[in-house]
Amino acid sequence: MTGSPTALERIFYPPAPEPWTRRALLSPLALLSWTYSGAVRLRGALYDSGLLRAEHVEGLRVLSIGNLNVGGTGKTPAVLHLAELLIREGRKVGILTRGYGRESQEPLTFAGKEPLPAVTEAGDEPLLLARRCPGARLFVGADRVAAALRARDDFGLDTVLLDDGFQHRRLHRDEDLVVVDEAVGLGNGQLLPRGPLREPPSALRRATLLWLRAAPGDAAPNPWLDAVTAPRVRTRYGPTGWWDPSGAEHATNALEGKPVLALAGLARPGGFLKTVTTLGAEVRDAALFPDHHRFSADELRQVEARARQQGARIVTTEKDAVRLPAGFEAWVVRLGVEVLEGEAHLRRALGLPGETRDL
Repeated sequence: MTGSPTALERIFYPPAPEPWTRRALLSPLALLSWTYSGAVRLRGALYDSGLLRAEHVEGLRVLSIGNLNVGGTGKTPAVLHLAELLIREGRKVGILTRGYGRESQEPLTFAGKEPLPAVTEAGDEPLLLARRCPGARLFVGADRVAAALRARDDFGLDTVLLDDGFQHRRLHRDEDLVVVDEAVGLGNGQLLPRGPLREPPSALRRATLLWLRAAPGDAAPNPWLDAVTAPRVRTRYGPTGWWDPSGAEHATNALEGKPVLALAGLARPGGFLKTVTTLGAEVRDAALFPDHHRFSADELRQVEARARQQGARIVTTEKDAVRLPAGFEAWVVRLGVEVLEGEAHLRRALGLPGETRDL
């Protein structure tokens, strides 16, 4: 790559981080990071010492799926894969989620087989999970203990997945699955806002299973992960097909050689852009917004105008498609998960028999 990088090149090939200097360590950003770190460590110490106690919900198996990084590690596909696996094995499954970005504060429960609430009421990820896994019941709300009790008492569920639950320690869990993207790792190992972490790398000692999203090629050495003794499951995420604006399914090569405009509101859009490129589409332009961005009518009109100028189809992710209005014409790429290593560890963590059931 020569000359000044384009906007797309900066996403595909992000620059190396600047080295830390004495001035950087004394910056307001560093001071904020130390303040945040102190609060996180104090809260963790209170739980570790037993001064704060997690609440048990007897008769309900609670499986937490979380991460240390802020967004973009592949947690939602992991939750979806686990929910589908548990349902195939005969479990009655619920998913407990906060519903990030929703406007309502009222607790909600729904399943994909029922009329679904608006994205403003539920948030994008709960709606995506309900649509993709209609056999699971979603519980959306800040009080995950109350949601777990309702899952057990009102709906007779036996297993719940605590979405984004690693830092939510108020609800006792039977297993703590932590998702790590090998391509991203733990960044610079620093906490917000100086780095990408919500807890220090030492918090991984609480993990009972590491869910690794395999990087293309060999993963870079990571001393923080190397120090974790928990069993590991290594997985590969990949596209399984395209869905056109009418909802019809197409093969992964349906847009091969076709010009596209990539539309996304993601924490790390680089993976989406690489996926589209891997499928053979020609990325002419990209309209990229912050994670969970609520697209306005004006923004979408501008995106459509840019696509027409480029003679391109609009392509997007499943999570973003949930936030698009009815009638907006975009092709949607769907991701699936393949377990490469550690299936026995995964089945143990889920409380399933050691052998895969024939279906």
